[in-house]
Amino acid sequence: MELLRPSPPNHHHSAADLRHSLGLVGPNLSADGGAGRIHVAVGKSMEKTLALLIWTFRRFACREITLLHVHRPSPTIPTLLGNLPATQGNEEMVSAHRSKEKEQTERILLSYLSICSKAQVQASVVFLESAHVPKGIVDLLSKHGVRKLVMGAKLDNCMKVNRRSSKATYTAKNAPPFSEIWFVSGDEHIWTREAYEDHNSLPTLCHPIVLTKRSWSDLSLRRNVSVMPAYDDMGLLGTESSIMDDGCEMGSQSSTSSKDSEPFSYAAISMSSEYCIKDEDVRQILSDWLEDARKEFERSKIETFTEQMKCKESEFKALEIFNRIRDLEVARLCEVKRRNEIEDALKTAKQEQEVVTKQRDEALRELKNAMTTATILESHVHEAAHRRDEATEELKLIQASIAALQFEKQKIRQQREEAFSTLERWRTFRNMSQKCDKFTSFTSDIPEFVEFSYSDLQIATCDFSESFKIGQGANGCVYKGEMLGRTVAVKKLRATNMQGWSEFQQEVHVLSNMRHPHLVTLIGVCPEACSLVYEYFPNGSLQDHLFHNKTGSPPLTWKTRARIASETSRALLFLHTSKPEKIIHGDLKLKNIFLDSNFNCKIGDFGICRLMPEECVDLPIFRRNTELKGSFRYTDPESQRTGELTPKSDVYSFGIIVLQLLTGRPPIGLIGDVKRATMGGRLSSILDPSAGDWPMPMATGLAELGLRCSEMNARDRPELTPSMVREVEQLHVAEERPVPAFFMCPIFQEIMHDPQVAADGFTYEGEAIRGWLENGRETSPMTNLKLNHLDLIPNHALRFAIHDWLCQFSQS
Repeated sequence: MELLRPSPPNHHHSAADLRHSLGLVGPNLSADGGAGRIHVAVGKSMEKTLALLIWTFRRFACREITLLHVHRPSPTIPTLLGNLPATQGNEEMVSAHRSKEKEQTERILLSYLSICSKAQVQASVVFLESAHVPKGIVDLLSKHGVRKLVMGAKLDNCMKVNRRSSKATYTAKNAPPFSEIWFVSGDEHIWTREAYEDHNSLPTLCHPIVLTKRSWSDLSLRRNVSVMPAYDDMGLLGTESSIMDDGCEMGSQSSTSSKDSEPFSYAAISMSSEYCIKDEDVRQILSDWLEDARKEFERSKIETFTEQMKCKESEFKALEIFNRIRDLEVARLCEVKRRNEIEDALKTAKQEQEVVTKQRDEALRELKNAMTTATILESHVHEAAHRRDEATEELKLIQASIAALQFEKQKIRQQREEAFSTLERWRTFRNMSQKCDKFTSFTSDIPEFVEFSYSDLQIATCDFSESFKIGQGANGCVYKGEMLGRTVAVKKLRATNMQGWSEFQQEVHVLSNMRHPHLVTLIGVCPEACSLVYEYFPNGSLQDHLFHNKTGSPPLTWKTRARIASETSRALLFLHTSKPEKIIHGDLKLKNIFLDSNFNCKIGDFGICRLMPEECVDLPIFRRNTELKGSFRYTDPESQRTGELTPKSDVYSFGIIVLQLLTGRPPIGLIGDVKRATMGGRLSSILDPSAGDWPMPMATGLAELGLRCSEMNARDRPELTPSMVREVEQLHVAEERPVPAFFMCPIFQEIMHDPQVAADGFTYEGEAIRGWLENGRETSPMTNLKLNHLDLIPNHALRFAIHDWLCQFSQS
């Protein structure tokens, strides 16, 4: 490959030829010399890089370029005391600074990519980290086989590459032979280092050097200004040491000469044959230039050494100052800690002094009170002597009172006999109520309860012995006793507590005016002891069987649990439909549901129940006039938030109890567990295994009922209606015993509780057939024929038969 194309000596060049000879090819000429991707070496200067990219876009009109960047890690780290050498910093400090430098470099490269994107040029980035930037560029050219590279260079006053631009010089010298490099300053193309094939030859400039006779004569006359430094500025000459070591002569034309001597051979070849110069002149010029260069090198070496010494001294001083500051900081922290400890000790001493002062004042006050008390006691001694005399007189009166009490005791015995007769009447009434499961209301026909004396309760409970205690609540205790020839439960409330007295009056008022098979029976009361006497339940409460099993009996079966849910719903319906006042229990939970010897459930503890007139049910002011006192886990969330107590509050508690009967789990998180299991079809996984094999239709029905009743919003819960109670009964009745077909309503397909005979001769549930006729229909639901009349006749015989069948089923 021809390294230089000299111009003919006797031809006058045009402007375009001159530009071509200098390597400044315009956009209209093809300068890339072949196919290949354009690579651009970019730095951190946004202004220079932007000018370089614009020149590249205009020069090559390319659509794809590759940006080459070599990152040089900073040798120092900025601190508050100045720049600290990276070798003296700790690993965390150096790592943080390197990360920050890398982030800054990435942001700069992203901005370059954005510029290319706006110019509709597809760009990619090749990144390398190196302590020597020119060497890094050469490594990238060799590694990626770069054939075309555009990079920046500095200019001196003569439009030549500045000799101080070590990057351009190094790159031109050490770049691979197949790489063609364009050096650009701003928007001006300086020179081009062409690709060449001979690995032993030196890369050449794209612009030829033409020496005319006039220029060479000027060079010969002015020996102090030589042309060789200009060559060196173009990156074609080697270092001073290489020239001196090789000892090359100017007139050598051998092909085996070294790289450092090639510029001299090149200078000789580039001259025209008409203008030959003597070797002695060139040697003299070189000798003068090398002497100047040697002096400059020695001076620079001394200055560099001096600067290095100053830098080392500054670094040593900075390190010493840093260590001193660190010691001062440690001393300051110790002083602050010592000062805080002294302040804390002083504060503690002041507090102790205040305590001692208070104790002294208290001791003086107690001493004064003791002296006053001693004076009072002396007066009391005199009063005691006087009272002793009076007590003697009172003793005589007490003896007379004893005789009167014996007479009263005889009267009490007579009252007990009357109580036995009243109890017999009550038993007769109870047997009648068990035969008929019709809901009742407040009435004056219920036999009156017995009023016991405090001594009767003491005798029945062995003076309220702890061994007879079977339960304890917030406002009282429950004792087991023997009265009237039977075992009873005595609930003694705290008379000193206003809440206990109000609960006593409330429970007496409610239970003394109503009877139901699934409500506890009040046998008698004792106002003197604020106590209530109930029937005794040998199987305890429902909570004892589900969680504690204090009775030692086997776990409740699924049949018993389903029946308990049905009986509880019937008792709640009775309370919510009672007249003239509806009754809201307000504290329905497992602990207040008791089981008799046949495991029939009965609801008790009406101490905090609410009596609500029917016309006041929808008045929020009336619902909020009582503070909520029920168990938190069974209390309606909406009632806890608003303070309102409604019948749906009992429905929520009933729903929780139904879910507990199914799962045998505590109420915390129970609703969510059952809801997820039901929606995922995994209901059987949370059923209580101790209850046996639950029929899935029944378990699903009870789970859905419990979830509907335990909704968070009261408006989403169902009302407790007779139809809903029948649905609960149908769940366990249908599973255990087939229902006769004539007991079923043809419309509702449920057991009839109010059978009515229509004009077509068929018997229907009263609610169902009335709804059918009220919708304007005059035809038979069974035959679709027009009815002769719309009158309904109660079917008492069928109603009694259904009732007897249900009673037999409950007893079985």
